[in-house]
Amino acid sequence: MSVKKVVKYGEHSLREPSKEVHKVSQKIKNLVTDLLDTMYAQNGVGLAAPQIGENYRVFVIDVSTGEEPLNPIVFINPKIIKKSGAVISHEGCLSFPEAFTDVRRYANVMIKALDRNGRSFVLEAKDGSLLARAIQHEFDHLDGILFIDHVINRFEAEEVLKKCNLPGVETEKLLDEPELEKEIEVLLEQKVKQEQGK
Repeated sequence: MSVKKVVKYGEHSLREPSKEVHKVSQKIKNLVTDLLDTMYAQNGVGLAAPQIGENYRVFVIDVSTGEEPLNPIVFINPKIIKKSGAVISHEGCLSFPEAFTDVRRYANVMIKALDRNGRSFVLEAKDGSLLARAIQHEFDHLDGILFIDHVINRFEAEEVLKKCNLPGVETEKLLDEPELEKEIEVLLEQKVKQEQGK
């Protein structure tokens, strides 16, 4: 298939919820190939259909590194069925070139989805692994949610976006995540104590 243009932050389509896939047709299989081609061309870890202008509930992830063989995972109509724990995740996004900031994520997730052949599978990712964080990041795209909506320090994120010539944080989109916030506060306190103990 082909490498597609990645939709940049500020374009309205990134905020639109995606529609369910009713059949894993040839069109959807082609979309999956385009997503993988584009993700690899951009050295990404994951890419969701809305990021290439296709509002379907489909995303791809590959967390293989260095000399490891490519290991693409395809998620069609995903549903997160379990989440727990908390982790601070330093994230970027192909729709936000060069912009990285700290966000709140669950440490453990369990997701159910269809693969590129329409077969159902369940995958568990734990301990704040890159896979666990990438699943949440890409899943969010399908609901029009962006990683900066989970930001820990809004003002820091504003600076980063400004430096990268991107629109500012959409404050009305910031998510209220009291459970995660509590757990993150504990993590930050532990981090401070560790650093003081050095």
